[in-house]
Amino acid sequence: MAAATIPNRPVFRAQEVCEIADVQAYVLRSWEAEFPDLGVAKTPGSPRIYRRADVERVLRLKHLLFVDGLTLAGARKQLMQEGAVETPDPVRDVDVAAMLDEQARQSLRDVRGGLQWILGVLSGKGAMDTFTLQAPSAVARTSARKASPPAKTKTAKKTIKGRRR
Repeated sequence: MAAATIPNRPVFRAQEVCEIADVQAYVLRSWEAEFPDLGVAKTPGSPRIYRRADVERVLRLKHLLFVDGLTLAGARKQLMQEGAVETPDPVRDVDVAAMLDEQARQSLRDVRGGLQWILGVLSGKGAMDTFTLQAPSAVARTSARKASPPAKTKTAKKTIKGRRR
């Protein structure tokens, strides 16, 4: 494997990182899923950008996987030993929590309560508290139906060797 040269720039687009590391875009995306701190999004809707250090980590990760033959878990462990992987930052979690409005927080609390109830039932402790699953209100369902009427579709006629059936 030839040594890749990284251009002298502070940031790179995903396509450029793929070209430098000689990997497909889906490979880079899967590595992002395994290493969430790889790459940075400027704003929630913008494409991810990569710092020079991220490109170096991608190249190191590629070497660990393709040359050394490690699995993703083994590569993660190796990178942690080298100090190249950031541990989860509790401050980031607080930032995410601050962005949620009260309704979203309540919805998450409800989901968490439901999951804890299911866990209690499955662990054999029985139903700790009664949990009821409720459908959305009838008003919300009715307004949703009115907002988007069903689409009309044309039926296609099958042809066999140029003849209609």
